[in-house]
Amino acid sequence: MNGAQAEPEAQEAAEAGLVSATSGRRHERLTVRPSAGEHNALWYWPRAAPRWRVSRNYLLMRLARATPSLSFKNWLYRRMGVKVGRNVSVGLEATVDIFFPELITLEDEAIVGFGSTILCHEFMQREWRFGPVVVGKGAVVGAKCVILPGVRIAPGTVVSAMSLVNSDVEGFVGGVPARPLRRRGASAEMLDAKT
Repeated sequence: MNGAQAEPEAQEAAEAGLVSATSGRRHERLTVRPSAGEHNALWYWPRAAPRWRVSRNYLLMRLARATPSLSFKNWLYRRMGVKVGRNVSVGLEATVDIFFPELITLEDEAIVGFGSTILCHEFMQREWRFGPVVVGKGAVVGAKCVILPGVRIAPGTVVSAMSLVNSDVEGFVGGVPARPLRRRGASAEMLDAKT
């Protein structure tokens, strides 16, 4: 979605009182749809993606979560529609979005740690929204991180374990939400030597 399309949709969302009308680069990349009925938007999930596709993606993702073979895991993700670069490493028990896996890009040499989650959709009370996620070349996402839709992780970025990535990040970041961190000790020297 380009900027010209985002502006009218953001204005419509604001007029409808939807929370996604807030500013921010991540939100500018999201496509917003109102709930299809009187209940929360998740109640109507089959209107977002066909049941058969979500079921197939769920089975492929479950298999990928359990296999230790990185090449087989990447093959499974590609079958789901994830754009997987060369030598990408995704840890065991990682979860990728089963509604819109085609919106995920894992660039060459990216690492996604054990138990991390990459989401391309959010179901809210009065709306649902979806957008792309990019994990840049050589980026490292630590264990048990959550990456929200519309986020871009810059090439070479290191995200510390158990972080919530709810905006674009670069450098060495961590926390809830992820923010720049200072480097200390031997680890910092090792990181600085790589850059």
